[in-house]
Amino acid sequence: MMKLGCAFATSLETPEHIRIAEALGYERALCYDSPALYPDVWMVLNRAAELTERIVLGPGVLIPSLRHPMVTASAITTLVHTAGEQRVFVGVGSGFTGRLAMGRPPVPWAQVEHYARTVQALLRGDQVEWEGAIMQLIHPDERFGPALPITVPWGVAGEGPKGTKVARGLGAELIRLAVPEPGFEPQSIVFAGTVLDDGEHPGSERVVDAAGHAAGLYLHWAVEHGVIDELLGESGHVWAAAYDHIPENVRHIALHDRHVVGVNDVDRPFITSEVMTATGVALTQKEWRTRLDALKEGGFGYVHYQPAGPAIPRELEAFAAAYAS
Repeated sequence: MMKLGCAFATSLETPEHIRIAEALGYERALCYDSPALYPDVWMVLNRAAELTERIVLGPGVLIPSLRHPMVTASAITTLVHTAGEQRVFVGVGSGFTGRLAMGRPPVPWAQVEHYARTVQALLRGDQVEWEGAIMQLIHPDERFGPALPITVPWGVAGEGPKGTKVARGLGAELIRLAVPEPGFEPQSIVFAGTVLDDGEHPGSERVVDAAGHAAGLYLHWAVEHGVIDELLGESGHVWAAAYDHIPENVRHIALHDRHVVGVNDVDRPFITSEVMTATGVALTQKEWRTRLDALKEGGFGYVHYQPAGPAIPRELEAFAAAYAS
């Protein structure tokens, strides 16, 4: 059976939202690691662990260049202490928002794999070399961290063959944003949207506030990866041109304003009911159920739903009901 998880554009309210998600039956919660936009992911996860009992918690996904591997290893031990080893999941990736919002390209995949293996070695208690020096986790006793070794499951967010290869090499779960990788196990998906009320219009203010960010994500992804023609065609070029008045050296800041949180002022005129419908981010409960069935058939073991807007508890509840229908 495909399990129900959730994902959050990490906010100061996320611990409470994860508490609510657990009560609604969500089994895993991932928090985005984008410090230019959101508060520190590890602090938020640790607070969520204090408020919950069962739900699995982790970054979805951390970016190697943002933290020294020793800092990440120590953060994982802290979360393991609070939540328990069986409730921690560590996702890693090359960097979409976490890098691009700071004007930097994704990290090379070889670096992602080396980073993950280094952190894993530290959690085993091994001595490892980093930047020409030997280091090791040497927390003195249980007052400073749980006993080593610590073994937690990992996930790799990768859409192409390089990311898939890293996930396979690490024995990690493959985390996708789109189509599944045939034959890969285990794998999961992260997506956003909203469940329409009966008779609700996909271009209504509530729906755009709750899911317009998911439609905007298509443009942001297409611009940053140079695939506007493939994803959006001529309409995408018109949309992207709305950012042309912003100096190129700071355009990435404007492009990621309210990224996967809401609709920024530049994107707002382009988030129409037609766009909401075409991108499939505003569906009825029955339509979501059909999509979930297709995702299960595609081989996903976990589906992570990312709510947004001013009423996240409502979004979590409505999607859980669609999942259970």
